Amino acid sequence: MDPSQNRPSFFEKLSSLLLGAPEDREQLFQLLRGAYDRNLMDADALAMIEGALSVSEMQVRDIMVPRSQMDIIDVNEPLEKALQFMLDTSHSRFPAMGEDKEDVLGILMAKDLLRYFAGKPFDLRTSLRPAVFIPETKRLNVLLREFRASHNHMAIVIDEYGSIAGLVTIEDVLEQIVGDIEDEYDFDEAAGNIVLDNTGRYRVKATTKIADFNSAFGTNFASDEVDTVGGLVIHQLGRLPKRKEHISIAGLHLQVLRADSRRVHTVLVDPQRDLALNAA
Repeated sequence: MDPSQNRPSFFEKLSSLLLGAPEDREQLFQLLRGAYDRNLMDADALAMIEGALSVSEMQVRDIMVPRSQMDIIDVNEPLEKALQFMLDTSHSRFPAMGEDKEDVLGILMAKDLLRYFAGKPFDLRTSLRPAVFIPETKRLNVLLREFRASHNHMAIVIDEYGSIAGLVTIEDVLEQIVGDIEDEYDFDEAAGNIVLDNTGRYRVKATTKIADFNSAFGTNFASDEVDTVGGLVIHQLGRLPKRKEHISIAGLHLQVLRADSRRVHTVLVDPQRDLALNAA
């Protein structure tokens, strides 16, 4: 008898590991990567499985938007100013605060403003949704389960002293598993890599070539060091940036609109901001 007939097949090994208890996580990863090497799954499937496994080891603090980079609505400001701020930032949810900048009063949903635009009575304070508070040490797999059960999409993160540390959304968690998710910052492919918005700023895809960026903004970044705008931001910071992080370079103010733990996706370029600062 051929001894190889008694050897378990790859699928038998995989089933044994998944249905039973693998000796360790690395053994499971090796098996999955072996499946990829044998063309039994594509790169996207492998990345998603590895991402799903990694969320059980990650904490909220690993992916949250820090307190200093949160876009917040001040309930004491005129509603018109809040509306302009919401248009500029283009989010669907905003933490709302009052006099105490360490006290989140609730969450303002952009869709709730439809009453205002429809000419119906609208009060910002009474329109706030309850805020959900979570510790920064919460595991992402637990948070995702709670998001799904409660139908909440945003949570305010607090540190061990009860102070606000940042915020996290369900999209932040899901992007650890599936990678890039289209959101309000995405734009039509036909519009190109550099798009002027109604605020006079430019949304730039991180995959934009340095030569094209130089041509659009009159800069002179060297393409021998990095090939893309995303690479430029990472090179300047010396690390992967977080969403909402700012950087000023060559007279331009750049804000990272979208980024995950793997790469930068979209950058907002404001050529006027640094000019105003220099003039001051």
